[in-house]
Amino acid sequence: MQDTFLQDIVNHLSQNPKKLPSKYFYNQEGSKLFQMIMDMPEYYLTNSEYEILETQSEEIYHTIDSTKKYEIVEFGAGDGSKTKLLLKEFLKHQPDLIYSPIDISKSALDGLESNFKKDLPNLNINLHNNDYFSALESLSKKNTTKIVLFLGSNIGNFKDEQEFEFLKAISQNLTKNDYIYIGFDLRKDPNIILDAYNDRTGITAKFNLNLLQRINDELGGNFDLTKFKHYPTYDPSTGEAKSYLISMAKQKVIIGAHEFQLEYAEPIFMEVSKKYTEQQTEELAAKTGFKKIKNFYDCRHFFADSLWAVT
Repeated sequence: MQDTFLQDIVNHLSQNPKKLPSKYFYNQEGSKLFQMIMDMPEYYLTNSEYEILETQSEEIYHTIDSTKKYEIVEFGAGDGSKTKLLLKEFLKHQPDLIYSPIDISKSALDGLESNFKKDLPNLNINLHNNDYFSALESLSKKNTTKIVLFLGSNIGNFKDEQEFEFLKAISQNLTKNDYIYIGFDLRKDPNIILDAYNDRTGITAKFNLNLLQRINDELGGNFDLTKFKHYPTYDPSTGEAKSYLISMAKQKVIIGAHEFQLEYAEPIFMEVSKKYTEQQTEELAAKTGFKKIKNFYDCRHFFADSLWAVT
């Protein structure tokens, strides 16, 4: 695992422009910082989706084929606070429900399991500490009817070609009776979007810088965090919110046997978070082997959770 981490970091920093893979944000400290981000008033995404699940879980359950017995498989489960609202509704009707959360952060899964055992003691939980693509293969091995959850607009973190590849891989590993329930951050006032990635208290900056600290701690890097500045952008024409770390000095970074030269003001690309139109979400479903069953919205229409069936 550590060799893969090192190779990924070296490969991304060797590109022009330089990048870092966002999947490594979520060590123990990164997961804690992201929980803080989700509690920020500027970060509307969490509250919007929480509202949907809190007020519409009963409707969501009755929209699916409730004669089936389900396994709920969740990608990027995090602490599961939103998911719990949906699971409680399902457990009312299906006490033998199976919940299979998948997350690259073991600390997040451990916290989720502890929390769920207390609040949902009768839930059957199967933890999977893995990344999304490695976990896809396991979907086709179980003889269960599945609902795949992909909440929080995590789909927006993929580049276009990866977005299609990922959703196609999911549909190909599911059967015609299966569903995916997927969150989309919708396009809106650009200032509202940009504020979500540039909070006044600097938590998002700490979250991005924490990846440099993780490289230092786990790979023997020598990043000087004081020489980098968090810089977010939003392009309303593409719907892409992007985050960078900007080198505020000409500097040399050493990671093990590898050296990287950074110029003054040189950016390191950290993450993209795409915002969607409703038409884009329907086109995405049709192109990746799904059909839209129904969209569920928060009261401001900032966010949509979309239920798709495999075609």
